[in-house]
Amino acid sequence: MKRMSLPRGLGGNVFAFGLVSFFTDVSSEMIYPLLPLFLTTVLGAGPAALGLIEGIAESTAALLKLVSGQLSDRLRSRTVLVLGGYALSAFARPFIAVATSVSTVLAVRFTDRVGKGIRTSPRDAMIADAVEPSLRGRAFGFQRSMDHAGAVVGPLLAAALLSGPVPELRALFWWAAVPGIIAVLLIPLGVREEAPHRREASQQMLAAVPAGPLRRYLLILFVFTLANSSDAFLLLRASQLGVPRAGLPLIWVALHVVKMLSTLPGGMLSDRIGRRRVILLGWSVFAATYAGFAAATTAWHAWALFAFYGLFYGLTEGVERALMVDLAPVARRGGILGWYHFVIGLGALPASLLFGLIWKTYGSSAAFLLSAGLGLLAAVLLTGLVRLPGREARHRHV
Repeated sequence: MKRMSLPRGLGGNVFAFGLVSFFTDVSSEMIYPLLPLFLTTVLGAGPAALGLIEGIAESTAALLKLVSGQLSDRLRSRTVLVLGGYALSAFARPFIAVATSVSTVLAVRFTDRVGKGIRTSPRDAMIADAVEPSLRGRAFGFQRSMDHAGAVVGPLLAAALLSGPVPELRALFWWAAVPGIIAVLLIPLGVREEAPHRREASQQMLAAVPAGPLRRYLLILFVFTLANSSDAFLLLRASQLGVPRAGLPLIWVALHVVKMLSTLPGGMLSDRIGRRRVILLGWSVFAATYAGFAAATTAWHAWALFAFYGLFYGLTEGVERALMVDLAPVARRGGILGWYHFVIGLGALPASLLFGLIWKTYGSSAAFLLSAGLGLLAAVLLTGLVRLPGREARHRHV
């Protein structure tokens, strides 16, 4: 197959992974915005159960991202892990349709996240392999923008189906299998291996994270992750503020439209002014958004806050990954990205459990204010403890 190409230095793998991410998120986001509603109204679960499900699922994915990233530095082909991970998620995700208990939803989400854990770090390493150092922010920003484009289409498609030919949630979940299958088929058609130098990677599995700025940065990321519980709580808060069932997929669309429009510019901005400045701005947006949810009183507040919250993702998702690659030795690229995803996922379980329990005990405002405070604390730590000259951080190879 003739290799695909993109202008401005972004090659075929970046484009292919953008398409794969688009269709995967169409599938995932046909389900995810409706999951809190399904748990609370169909299965009778509450915020604590939602926190348990999301925390376990994401923490499992985090451990596997660490293992698969380091394993991918030793294998001749990262594509095997990428394809297997996407296929497992595409197969498992629609089976939420047959769930009759919280444990069944947990099992499906667990399997889905296993697939995500297997594929994510090798995929990110392949994206990094495909571009010049000065374009890493742009490349990761493009992939995340395509991901969010799928997250716009998915809820819109779900809303259209629910209001017409597929009025039941369970039937809708089965339809989510179609775009997932398309995503899997695109991988062997569009993805090619790029970097044979990774065969030189250390034979030690789960090697320790290097000392210095990278280790400090990962510790600060963990602090921030404790603030950043599952976004499912935002949907639950929106419902509490008066957003109706049919509006939940649409408010999720509003969030992802902002993500889609801001992620590529955010990555490009980090290529110009440095990663740390852009990340600090994103974390400040996060803290302001969560404080806003604590004070919100009406449905329109939820709509405005969801849109503003999208800027947080646009300023951090691709930029944080680009910074990790900037600091990673070439032969350990997959493993270092694995550590990044592991640290974020490691905090997912306590973050979601803590948020759900505080919501249940003290109310939603207390939970959102705690998260806002932790986000600001992480920003202060990043300012004081991680010093990265812009040019060195953007172009470092070893």
